Amino acid sequence: MEAREKSLRIYDTKRTFFSKLSSTFTKILTPTKAGINNLLIGMKRSSVLKSYTQSIECKEEEKKDAANKKFEESYSLYLEAIDQLVIDTIYKRVKTNAATDFEKDALSKYYNVIHLKENDELEYKLRKQKYLLELDYNNVKEMKKQKLQDSYNELYLYEMEQIFKRLLKHYSMKLSERLTPIQKEEMYDKIFDTLEDYITNILPLKEVTDPELIKQCSLFETYEVGKLDQVDMLDKRMILLGISRKLFVHSLPLIVAEKCYIKLLRDTRNLIVDTKIPRKRENAYQLLLRMFEQYNNKLLAVKIYWDKPEQKNEYMKFSEKCKALEATRENGLKNYEINKQILYIREDMRKLEKYNDKYFRILQYYRNRLVNLGDMRAVKNSCKTGRYKVMKDRVRKGIIDGAAC
Repeated sequence: MEAREKSLRIYDTKRTFFSKLSSTFTKILTPTKAGINNLLIGMKRSSVLKSYTQSIECKEEEKKDAANKKFEESYSLYLEAIDQLVIDTIYKRVKTNAATDFEKDALSKYYNVIHLKENDELEYKLRKQKYLLELDYNNVKEMKKQKLQDSYNELYLYEMEQIFKRLLKHYSMKLSERLTPIQKEEMYDKIFDTLEDYITNILPLKEVTDPELIKQCSLFETYEVGKLDQVDMLDKRMILLGISRKLFVHSLPLIVAEKCYIKLLRDTRNLIVDTKIPRKRENAYQLLLRMFEQYNNKLLAVKIYWDKPEQKNEYMKFSEKCKALEATRENGLKNYEINKQILYIREDMRKLEKYNDKYFRILQYYRNRLVNLGDMRAVKNSCKTGRYKVMKDRVRKGIIDGAAC
């Protein structure tokens, strides 16, 4: 029987089932510019979404605790999976110069978060959760699966809401500690940066129905494009504080919000007296008036606890003057605006004059303003006594109320 010759058959490896399967898994397990996407994270994500839904839908008190505990465990495993992939995959790709710009940026942000561990353990934990959630959220968006994105958005918003509230509460507590001036500035910057981050990236994902909040967010959006000068930056932060009184009443307590307002008022006063540009000085002055009005209406008007009773009495007197002034608005808008400037300047002067010469420059600016508004008049630094003219030493103020000496 003749033996049949067996020839060597050559297959196109690009078309075989096993090569296609291998290629598919390679794509799944390899990070891309679209985000980090692998099989393990997908499984953990599905598990945490399922446990989150169960914890929300569970109505029985006995089962509620168990459902919440299960959700917390699955949530921790989910974050650990993302964290492990950053360490095992992105780090290696960056080290071998095989990483994309997305991966390089992701690793850079990761190290910035890790650096926080040296000084603040709680901030590190919260920032790390936020970073990992954002990383996978971007990945889910790139997958363009609407059903998955809708279910994930609910979990994402819930967790992000908790993280931002805890961050602001943590910064508020740190601000009450004994800090150096530089540390205080850093803490204020963190508060404003956190508020901006929330309003820019989280609030647009929610359904906002409050007309006043919508208006304030629209004002904030005008500062999201273009180059901002110092006046714009201060105005932007004032808007952020106004929005925070709507969104973070408990996480950013009234006493901390007041400190933030006082800082903005101080920075704006300094800008007025330091700038050499008349237009910039005028813009800073107009901002100071708006800031003073917002500080009184949004904070002092709802303040319940005062350090000293006389402070409350002084504010109540000022509030009555504001109400009386508001009643004259219909008589003429121009006169109303002039009188409002005078009232605000007078009130701020009353507070600053207690500090002797500390605020000399801004007080001098205020007096010049009152002269221009017709509420003060300038006099020469000299006086006449009988037949002699006695020259006085140069008077710092140079401007007084009423008559000269």
